Amino acid sequence: MKQATVRVPGSCGELVQGTLNGQNFLITCPINCYSEVTVSFGRHDSLGQAEPQHAKAHLAVDRTLRHFQTAARAYHISVRSLLPVGKGMASSSADIGAACLAAAACLGAELSPRQVADIALSIEPTDAVFFPGINMFDHRCGRICEFLGRPPDLEVLIFDLGGEVDTLAFNARTDLAEQNIKKEHIIKEAVALVREGIRAGDPALVGKAATLSALANQAILAKARLEEVLHLAWQSGALGVNVAHSGTVSGVLLDPYSPVDRPGLITQICQCFGQGKFVRQARLIGGGWEVISNKERTL
Repeated sequence: MKQATVRVPGSCGELVQGTLNGQNFLITCPINCYSEVTVSFGRHDSLGQAEPQHAKAHLAVDRTLRHFQTAARAYHISVRSLLPVGKGMASSSADIGAACLAAAACLGAELSPRQVADIALSIEPTDAVFFPGINMFDHRCGRICEFLGRPPDLEVLIFDLGGEVDTLAFNARTDLAEQNIKKEHIIKEAVALVREGIRAGDPALVGKAATLSALANQAILAKARLEEVLHLAWQSGALGVNVAHSGTVSGVLLDPYSPVDRPGLITQICQCFGQGKFVRQARLIGGGWEVISNKERTL
């Protein structure tokens, strides 16, 4: 039996998301929190019957087999993830990416990040967390795909305001294009700041860019009391905030070496949010994937 395990990071929303000249894009915000998918090809009872919560990962395996023009075969898939669903933390993108790459490894084949993106986009709009580094990517059609560089040192305190956002339903909103066009002048400034922040390794510029994008997104998918949270963050010495533009999480961005009272800030923000809760402390990393194991096993 051939078995492979691959992990892909999730995200804390995006650093920037919107449109430029009407073209959709996001700038990735991968964090050190992962989805880990194991795919096994061997003697199993079924051709990859999908558990409802992992249906997209199963679909990714099926489409990877089709990509390599491999006949349908029996396989087993398991998903271990610390990424909550429907929150804007790229849980589906990480599951799909890891499933594609694990299936390819089982076949003794390789997929490029662009090929993984093409498979993912055939399933749903996708984050680009499986691309190395920080990337600017068209999450709906894949027309933009640009490596911006390695991330500067940034820490993220992640908060969840509750509820879920259906990615497919959100991207199907009839007013979305018009609302994105209205904020393009702000998004253009945010993109320029991210580019310079990554080039210079300056986390403050990246924090400023993310904050501009987060505030501009309030007209599309408002985060309750975000402005008050931002005020608390700045008072504490944080660099700004970012959000899941089509999800429920928000992040407070910090220089990891700053003497900010993190427990105190977390308590203040949770009190401000009311029903919100603290999810985790994470750090910004480069995207990509890691093969955890790739081996033959005796049945």
